[in-house]
Amino acid sequence: MLYNLNLNQVLFLDIETVPALPAYEQLSDKMKKLWDRKAKYLKTEEAQDPDELYERAGIYSEFGRIVCISVGMFNGNEFRVKSFYGDDEKIFLAEFAEMLSRHYNHPQQLLCAHNGKEFDFPYIARRMLINGIELPEILQMAGKKPWEIRHLDTMEMWKFGDYKNYTSLELLTSIFEIPTPKDDIDGSMVRVVYYEEKDLERIVAYCQKDVLAIAQLMRRYLNQPLIKDEHVVYTT
Repeated sequence: MLYNLNLNQVLFLDIETVPALPAYEQLSDKMKKLWDRKAKYLKTEEAQDPDELYERAGIYSEFGRIVCISVGMFNGNEFRVKSFYGDDEKIFLAEFAEMLSRHYNHPQQLLCAHNGKEFDFPYIARRMLINGIELPEILQMAGKKPWEIRHLDTMEMWKFGDYKNYTSLELLTSIFEIPTPKDDIDGSMVRVVYYEEKDLERIVAYCQKDVLAIAQLMRRYLNQPLIKDEHVVYTT
């Protein structure tokens, strides 16, 4: 399993997202109609009405937005972690795009996330386009052959060709005895922490833990020792 992978050429990342607006009632009439149409396919026994289902809007790039992107990279023995975040999505997405274009433009450099191919990578790309930000080459998919797409996905790698099941990062960190990133909040709580508690720093800390967990999981896949706490460096 990619035993020749050079981890120094991999940028690990994770994103946290929320609904675009705090409540369904704040949507424009046009967006309410569009969400109502979407909600027809999301009904559960517990939630039937579009306004009740709106708390799930954050997982859809058309109805949600990113509040934090955390990244991690190996630099020798160190694993360096940095976050792009804020209330103005366009500002930090532009900063993230500039970083990718400047430092991750070599064909051997890769992006890695857990369920990244289904969620993180397309969500970031869509939100960049919505915000009028030019896509960095590493996020561009159109016209590329599969082997030209520089994306790794730790969930896809775990499937070994089996496409029946979703395997959470929390489960994999448990079976590989990696410290859990879910010791404070989890993804289902991000909307409340952001809009009601107004504690973005708490979300950033959670996102950074996820990035570290993804890198640790990759180390396990490659049969390498885990990153020691003293080798994790948080940068601004």
